[in-house]
Amino acid sequence: MTFTLACAVVLSALVPGVSGYLSARLEAIESAERNLRALEARLDARQARHVRPVSFPAPCDLPGRRPDWLPELLEALKGQDRPAVADRPGHG
Repeated sequence: MTFTLACAVVLSALVPGVSGYLSARLEAIESAERNLRALEARLDARQARHVRPVSFPAPCDLPGRRPDWLPELLEALKGQDRPAVADRPGHG
């Protein structure tokens, strides 16, 4: 009888204490999860503001084909009367 009474007293203190501890732990986990979701939403919003559209350059023309602007550039450079790179001092 004494043993049964002692077990009942211990369990009457232990069960509410353990259940309170577990409920506090679960509440802390849920709070951390809510905070994490809020931070993720803020991060997603910030990243969405800073996203810039990506543009890719036009594909290259066929190999060996000169661009349309190259002959004009070569003519303009010839008209400047500058010596070729190999004729400049220190390059040859």
